[in-house]
Amino acid sequence: MLKELEKKLLVELIKNSRRSDRELAKAIGSSQPTTTRLRCKLEQEGYIREYTIIPNFSKIGYSIMALNFLKFDSKLNQEQVELFRKTHPETIGRDPFGVILIQRGMGLGYDAAIISLHQNYSSYDAFRNYVKAAMGASITEMNTFLINLEEEKSTLPLTFTFLAIQLLKSSNQLQNRNDHLIHKNSFN
Repeated sequence: MLKELEKKLLVELIKNSRRSDRELAKAIGSSQPTTTRLRCKLEQEGYIREYTIIPNFSKIGYSIMALNFLKFDSKLNQEQVELFRKTHPETIGRDPFGVILIQRGMGLGYDAAIISLHQNYSSYDAFRNYVKAAMGASITEMNTFLINLEEEKSTLPLTFTFLAIQLLKSSNQLQNRNDHLIHKNSFN
């Protein structure tokens, strides 16, 4: 579990990871050496996977985002699932498709999801054919939801800002509950 200062630092990094440790220290009310030490700790403990940007996908040549849902063959044994996990992300990552997530999960009757970016529908179609050919024996069904990235009026573009706000909010709500319980117990 993250301590309060660590959570504040993580939130500030989510908001903008380009800031110096001095700027981050000021934002979280800490010293620069403490902030540097906490940032290194967050990196080492795996709270921070990587520092990156969120590009404007349409400006860099992608017009479609595909949310691909996969259903695996129910006859797959655990060994085959492990082989699938190890092999296919590496295989897809080598090909010219903008895959940004491959993750097992559950819901809607599917077992995994792949989020991919494509320059046009032909690129998406090639990706879909590639996935079916590469993983065909493992997959019984693949359905996709396509998002037009060139549409100017998106409801909410991809951002982590609201995640940062929610992390702070949940931390503050927990603190308020704890304060309330302490206050209530002190009168009993």
